[in-house]
This record gives sequence, C-alpha cells and structure tokens, in this order.
Amino acid sequence: MKPVFKQIVIVIISIFLLSCSSDEKADSPATPVAPLPVTPTKPIANTVNYLALGDSYTIGQSVCETCRYPEQLKQTLSTLYVETNFSLKVIARTGWTTFDLISAINNQNLEANYDLVTLLIGVNNQYQGRNFSIYEKEFPELVTKAVTLAKGDKKKVLVLSIPDYAYTPFGQNQMGSQGAKISAEIDQYNTFAKNYCKANDIVFIDITDITRNGLNNPELVASDGLHPSKIAYSSFVERILPSVKVALQN
Repeated sequence: MKPVFKQIVIVIISIFLLSCSSDEKADSPATPVAPLPVTPTKPIANTVNYLALGDSYTIGQSVCETCRYPEQLKQTLSTLYVETNFSLKVIARTGWTTFDLISAINNQNLEANYDLVTLLIGVNNQYQGRNFSIYEKEFPELVTKAVTLAKGDKKKVLVLSIPDYAYTPFGQNQMGSQGAKISAEIDQYNTFAKNYCKANDIVFIDITDITRNGLNNPELVASDGLHPSKIAYSSFVERILPSVKVALQN
C-alpha cells in the first residue's frame, strides 16, 4: 500500500470511529438520579394531655386567653397533628413563687397522666426578694413533681428560663436604676435551673433573650408595660416547638 493512500485510509477509519463513539454517548441513557430521602414524621398518640405550670408568664397576664404561650402551643400542635386531640390544663397565677406553685399542685390531686409538662417559675422569688436558697430547694422539688405528673418520663418535661422584666417600661420606670441588678439576679436563677436540668437530663429552653428585646421592640411587651405580649409568646412557642415535637414522638 502506497504511503499516501495508507494515510488517507487511516484518516477515514479514525473519523468513522469517532463518529460511532459520539453516537454511542448520545444514545446512552442518563445515569438515574436517586430521589432525596424523605424523613417520615413520627406518629404521636391520638390524645395528648398537656400541663403548663408557672406564674403570670404562663397564665398570660394582660393578654387574651388564647394569646398565652400554652394556648398558642396547643393550637400549633393541633395544626401539625390534625389526628391528635390535645387537652391543656394550666396551673398558674400572677404573683406565684415556687412555694405557691408547689402548694397549688399539692392541692389539686392531679393524676400522673400528662404527655407533656412545661415549667416556668421563679420571677416572683426574685421580685419579692426571697432568699435564693429557697429557689435552690424548691425548684428541684417542682421538677420532680413535673416528672411524676409526666408519667414518670423526664423526656416529656420542658423547663423554660425566666423572662427579664428589666427590659420593659415597668422595669425602666418603676424599678429605677435597678435594671442591672434585676438582670443579674435573673441570670443567677436561670443558671441554677439550667445546670440542674443538665445534670438531671431535663430539657431546658432559654427564652430570656427574647424578652431582652422588649425596649428595642415594644411589640414584645403587653399593654401593662410589664408582661410579654402575644407576639413575644409566639416567639416562645417557635423556640420550644422542636423540643416539644421530640418529647411527643418519644
């Protein structure tokens, strides 16, 4: 075969092979893409009994009954779990200290059949100038009672931190220059509660920072100038909802 003719043949064969290779790639089916995994929502009980323990922050002083955080939480859960019936019992009153709440629980003769228990208490111990040692003794007692009422399951108990009323018009106008002292003492109460909960595998949720925006955002304060507003309570619910869902799914 002559060299020139040989080169022409090689070129033709090369073009043919390249053409076949391109056609094969074009005709090859695309690699299938695996669908994203779907995390199923864990079912919860058909009936959920919720007990909210506390003081004015739980009863919702100066806001409507459906505006307080336990009611908002109940409504949110009812929307998320449409096949579940939620009941709510609130044991709280404005001005209650840890001692008052313990007495109220003891007087109610409650059954230990609650699927969720929230506890928010202590601001009146601080406001009334009670010795801190009282809280150190009575807060653990309240947590123990909450666990007992939650069918003995500590995973179904959530403790909320104490809001800071220093960041309200009342705290600024009525308490004068005591704002820093109020905040420091509330921090002391919350630190004790947080450490106790951590040591005993109880969920502790900090909502104090939300209330410390009360001066910058007046909409977070109720009409009385002291307590959280409906909007603030909505932020509470948003903060605690993930832990509530875990508690109900366990």
